[in-house]
Amino acid sequence: MKTSRWRDWAQWFWAFAGSVSIRTKIFGIVLGSTLLLSVAFTLQFRAVQIRLLEQKAREQGVSVARDVAARATDLILINDLYALHQLLLETQSNYQDIRYIFVIDPQGEVLAHTFGDEFPIELLDANWAAGDDFQNTRVLQTNEGMVWDVAVPIFDGRAGVARVGVSDTSLRQTITNLTTQLSVTIVAVLTASLLAATFLTWLLTRPILALVSATEAVSKGDFSQRVPRWADDEIGDLAEAFNQMTAELARADELQREREQLRRQLLEGVIAAQEDERRRIARELHDSTSQSLTSLMVSLRNIEAVCEKPQLLEQVTNMRQVLSQTLDEVHNLAVQLRPAALDDLGLEAALGRFVQEWQRQHRIQADLTVHIGENRLPEIIETAIYRIVQEALTNVARHAQATSASVLVHHRQRDVVTVIEDDGIGFDPGTVSANGHLGLLGIRERAELLQGRMTIESAPGKGTSVFVSIPLLTPEENGEIT
Repeated sequence: MKTSRWRDWAQWFWAFAGSVSIRTKIFGIVLGSTLLLSVAFTLQFRAVQIRLLEQKAREQGVSVARDVAARATDLILINDLYALHQLLLETQSNYQDIRYIFVIDPQGEVLAHTFGDEFPIELLDANWAAGDDFQNTRVLQTNEGMVWDVAVPIFDGRAGVARVGVSDTSLRQTITNLTTQLSVTIVAVLTASLLAATFLTWLLTRPILALVSATEAVSKGDFSQRVPRWADDEIGDLAEAFNQMTAELARADELQREREQLRRQLLEGVIAAQEDERRRIARELHDSTSQSLTSLMVSLRNIEAVCEKPQLLEQVTNMRQVLSQTLDEVHNLAVQLRPAALDDLGLEAALGRFVQEWQRQHRIQADLTVHIGENRLPEIIETAIYRIVQEALTNVARHAQATSASVLVHHRQRDVVTVIEDDGIGFDPGTVSANGHLGLLGIRERAELLQGRMTIESAPGKGTSVFVSIPLLTPEENGEIT
């Protein structure tokens, strides 16, 4: 149980210490250790001084008491109490710490004292020294502080006892002065420690803060960051290693950009070639094949008008119906390859015709909302959005088993967002790559080609939402597919 409690405390302390800055740690360690050592030294020095001063006070009391006992012997024997009283007063005046002096005869009567008019009777029983005692010291607690009461026998106790009280007033004053001086010294030491900690903090954190700032810039893609080598220590080695790392990252990023540029140019070329080929094939289907089929339709209609044989007339009618259906399919194929409305009227009109035709063909309710403003988008973006919507709705018709779908194209300040939703059976988005959903992969590839992104939200039985965001770049950045 105790081990667990200590472990909890250690974990709490480590979490707290790890959450503060290096500057706070340095200040805390320097100032804390300095303050702790100063307080410990002050307490120890004070305790030593108190013991030494107490010992000095006791020794002074014993010395004064023995001197009084020796000098009072003759005066007591001749019963010169006046001279004895003067001796006590003279002795007290010579020592600042002497609180009182008095002499007691063997019967316990006070022969002389320095208390003035009234003698405190309670002191008589506070201390005593027998004839064979060298001295006897008691510590008395008074209203003015502690008093060391020293009793020394006079003439081996036959002439009485001399009592001297040594006050601790001087001791306390000395301790107070020493403590004050030590406090001033501690303040000076703490001030010096604060200055040292400030300098040390600046010395250590400045290169670290430079590394942090450079690292944040690198995390945002700025590999040109370099930090100066402040000193030939571990932090200097770290700065050198950081500079080498950013140099390698810059080279790798440049190589990656070149590869991405080549890849982008290749994809742009492929897509441009596809669109050109689609446009050419659509034009051929519209201008050549459709016209030829239309001519055949006219010819069959003329034959049908003059034919008199019922069997031949039925065959001609069937041929005209098949030819009409083929003409419609060729027209639809030409529109799918490259709708003329996309080139002539813009994205909104082309999507409107496509969604209307898709709804009629697949019998699925579809809603279209387009907010792109009055100005047309760049051709490459219009083509990409049209193909994305075309591919997404084709996937809905083939796989979703949906009863309704919706398409939203919204032009925001810096990008164009396209959202295609359906209420179909849905799927797990994590299986897109694994199961080879080529349509969704094609949508993602078209979006990434224009530095956009695709997000899929779906779940089994919950329908599917495809979000595509394409940034609006400058014509130089987007390029123009012709």
